Amino acid sequence: MLYHPTRWHARALLAACIGAFGVGTAWSAAPVGPARDRPAVISQRAAQSVLLGIEQAGKRLIAVGERGIVVVSDDNAATWRQVSAPVSVTLTAIRFADDKHGYAVGHSGTVLATVDGGETWTRVLDGRQAAQISLAAAQANGNATALHDAERLVADGPDKPLLDLLVLDARRVIVVGAYGMAYYTTDGGQKWSSWADRLDNPRGLHLYAIRRHGERILVCGEQGLVRLSEDGGQTFTAIKTPYSGSFFTAELPSDNEIVVAGLRGNVLRSLDAGANWKQITTPDAASITGSAVRADGSLVLVDQAGMVLSESEGAFATLNSTRLPSLTGVFPRRDGSLLTLSVRGVLSAPNGGQK
Repeated sequence: MLYHPTRWHARALLAACIGAFGVGTAWSAAPVGPARDRPAVISQRAAQSVLLGIEQAGKRLIAVGERGIVVVSDDNAATWRQVSAPVSVTLTAIRFADDKHGYAVGHSGTVLATVDGGETWTRVLDGRQAAQISLAAAQANGNATALHDAERLVADGPDKPLLDLLVLDARRVIVVGAYGMAYYTTDGGQKWSSWADRLDNPRGLHLYAIRRHGERILVCGEQGLVRLSEDGGQTFTAIKTPYSGSFFTAELPSDNEIVVAGLRGNVLRSLDAGANWKQITTPDAASITGSAVRADGSLVLVDQAGMVLSESEGAFATLNSTRLPSLTGVFPRRDGSLLTLSVRGVLSAPNGGQK
């Protein structure tokens, strides 16, 4: 496993920078102690903070971001309120299985769970537990390299972020993150197992995104890493692409279609499950930080330069004539309109034409 702390997910890096220098958000003094063990501070301006993940649970929208912020909206994003969270670490992604059961992941190996639609949250995994799980798996497998890496993970302490997750149902969840961390649970987070040995990632490259379409599961990450499973995650195949830079996001819009996007505005599409790839043109070289598939099957992307990109005739065009703040994610609402996540919270975006 290679340890290279300067290489981070674009959204996580952005959050770290903003968190260090501030974005004008008023924060009261926080209790002393590690952020992983300290409840999030309640702020009147939480909804204007750096937000990195958003999801819908029933009629409720829930967004997560820096300093353990969780905000919810019950009026279609017209207003937001912060709810309590048991950690103050940056939360990077959120997914729900149904209207009530959901999970969020973040820094320090954090996984949070909710059973009431995001109103309350419980920590079900942290970096200390994750490191011990990796160590036990390496000891059981007898792989000397894996054992060395796991011992290093334990020695380093809980300082590494989880960056994405796949919620298969209310009890089955897969989480992935920096340095090849990957874990899964089949009982709602009471017990976790290592998933890393399935992904053929001996260098411990960061895993930035995980997506599912039917039985197909895709994981993408640092230095062009793409892994594809055709059997629900039991086994994975390494997929080669024409680009060796990092992929920060991905989508599986249809049965054999894969789209990966990331560093310097690179977007690639395969229509045959990764056998062949075609580059999709984007307006500039800003890193792609978020993606989504709209109800009509069309793709929408956002980038660090504050642009919302919609696909038309095999290329991406900008929907907004004026740059928004640096964007970290995008969410298509059920009415077809778009919400974006940014360093200044949730923002509406130009809708653009749909098919």
